Amino acid sequence: MKVVIAPDSFKESLRATEAANAIQAGFSAIFPHAEFVLVPIADGGEGTVATLVHALGGEYRSERVSDPLGRWVDAQYGVTPDGVALIEVAAASGLALLTSAERNPLVTSSRGTGELMLAALNAGLRRFVIGLGGSATNDAGHGILCALGARLLDDNGDDVAPGGASLGAVAHIDVSRLDPRLRECAIELACDVDNPLCGEHGASAVFGPQKGATPEHVALLDNALEHFAKVLERDLGVKSGLAAVPGGGAAGGMGATLSAVFGARLRAGTDIIAEACRLETAIDGASLVITGEGRIDSQTVRGKAPAGVTRIARQHRVPVIALGGSVSHDDELLYDAGIDAVFGAVRAPCTVEDAMRHAYRNLQASAKNIAAAIRIGRTLA
Repeated sequence: MKVVIAPDSFKESLRATEAANAIQAGFSAIFPHAEFVLVPIADGGEGTVATLVHALGGEYRSERVSDPLGRWVDAQYGVTPDGVALIEVAAASGLALLTSAERNPLVTSSRGTGELMLAALNAGLRRFVIGLGGSATNDAGHGILCALGARLLDDNGDDVAPGGASLGAVAHIDVSRLDPRLRECAIELACDVDNPLCGEHGASAVFGPQKGATPEHVALLDNALEHFAKVLERDLGVKSGLAAVPGGGAAGGMGATLSAVFGARLRAGTDIIAEACRLETAIDGASLVITGEGRIDSQTVRGKAPAGVTRIARQHRVPVIALGGSVSHDDELLYDAGIDAVFGAVRAPCTVEDAMRHAYRNLQASAKNIAAAIRIGRTLA
């Protein structure tokens, strides 16, 4: 029996490699002679750079840049042997850099991500893969644009303040001083979701609350993004409909802005990483695929790693089991997406902190129980 284990990271508790090892440990206790192929995966969020550096034999570089509130933070980016800069928004502009009390998408900025891009440009790199998951911002890449030389101006010709709220005051976008080296660049955006910029499924409504937005803030931010999209269309000659582009809402609207301003290509992050990790080759001939992530819910089917893994597995007619640190009640959506069975890793009522603290042990035990059930099924068949 060949078992492919391809989980994403379990946020704030397990890296993807650790999750894969835990699942293998559980399964191998029941099937010690099975062939296990571990393919830790990512989708554009946290862990994307680590996964790609590992898969492609790259290296890390570190830069001191701005965090979402403008404080200095040391952030890493990756470089492949053939000179591709690997950047994830979470490194400099991520939610994990803030305490719960500090989360406020009205003011948080993506400037640090732009500073990482600038460092890569200064290092002579002209090809980029940018992972858009895990951001603490809703500023549509405002900070990135400013770090690279653009200006967002109000009616008085003054620079607007950092953060998502100020986008509603943008009257003009001045790109005349944008770093000219960007014209030489090819940029791929690894999206972990397919949400548009605005509306009920947009960046503010879906992701704003986890970044600290109240219902009143969500309405304000959504209106600000819609206004900003219209200014982009008018000032840069961008095709109308920017607010509805799938994936444009990734990372608080960075997807829409970077595609509009830099001609960046939006792609499913799982597709980019699956190609680098040769996931399809690994799945070919497998008996079972096991995937997972920290929380499995309706967003899982909108571009998250388990959905991408499942899509490839279904092409090879290989059944898929998904394991989550927590699982919502959206079972039918998950089954409709082709996942054959979904299991939660937490085995007893506990606090979120305890669940994270014991994530490896819980995941290993759940994998062992699943394997035992498969063995029973084989016996009864």
